[in-house]
Amino acid sequence: MLYQQIAMNKRRTIYVMAGFTFLVSLIGAAVGRLFAGSTVGGVIIALIITLIYVSVMVGQSTDVVMSMNNAHEITDANQYPELWHVVEDMAMVAQVPMPRVFVIDDPSPNAFATGNNPEHAAVAATTGLLAIMDREELEGVMAHEMTHVRNYDIRLQTIALALASAISLLVNFASNFWWFGGHRDDDRRDGGGIIAIFGSILLIILAPLAATIAQMALSRNREYLADAGAVELTRNPQGMIRALEALKGAPAMQNADPNSSALYINDPAGSKFSHLFDTHPPLDARIERLKQL
Repeated sequence: MLYQQIAMNKRRTIYVMAGFTFLVSLIGAAVGRLFAGSTVGGVIIALIITLIYVSVMVGQSTDVVMSMNNAHEITDANQYPELWHVVEDMAMVAQVPMPRVFVIDDPSPNAFATGNNPEHAAVAATTGLLAIMDREELEGVMAHEMTHVRNYDIRLQTIALALASAISLLVNFASNFWWFGGHRDDDRRDGGGIIAIFGSILLIILAPLAATIAQMALSRNREYLADAGAVELTRNPQGMIRALEALKGAPAMQNADPNSSALYINDPAGSKFSHLFDTHPPLDARIERLKQL
């Protein structure tokens, strides 16, 4: 089962890159059409910018993601002894290298893992999480994160995060320069030109939503699998259940990067009235699944 999950995530990485590349191409075409009158030129420039952006971000994924979320690294067990030793123990049980450990100064309880592979992984926990959880609950959370590391979920989500960030960059470019006006040519005078312009504007507006939905589709199922993996590693379903119970009703994090939401064990934006576009399944549903194991 473990090796099947790893192989599936590696295949999904290819699908994710293909899907996001297609979306980036569409955005590039829209931006190029509006601002330069050239869809092909827009696609080429968008792909080059995205390739550079993603290469840098994935190559330095841990440092980039931790910086985006205002996390600081702990390098000594004396700084946060319980967190350090729990991560060390769970990494050993999961048979992955000890990841780098980070802490986020935020009262909202949360945690996540990131990295390109188990050899270059990192985990982060908020001070709010460390303040409210006992050792068994913390073991459940870190076992959850170690499952993401072991299953290569971190690579899949890191690439999705990088591509979603690149899409945001392109959309922000279009928004910031909107008032400078687009390319002016004769085809704007006919119906086809007007339709093309309207379609380009609509695509630029909806692109971030499409990227969020793609991240959501990737994230929801992997959270269920990571919860089950945490129970497998700790042999203590009650610890994981209590940890998820403690996360219910958590307030929104103060400085979490919105593009990183899918990485966290719980949505850092806090409780919402609608769960339609949540990157995580409801905590009650996750708890109920664990009770059925």
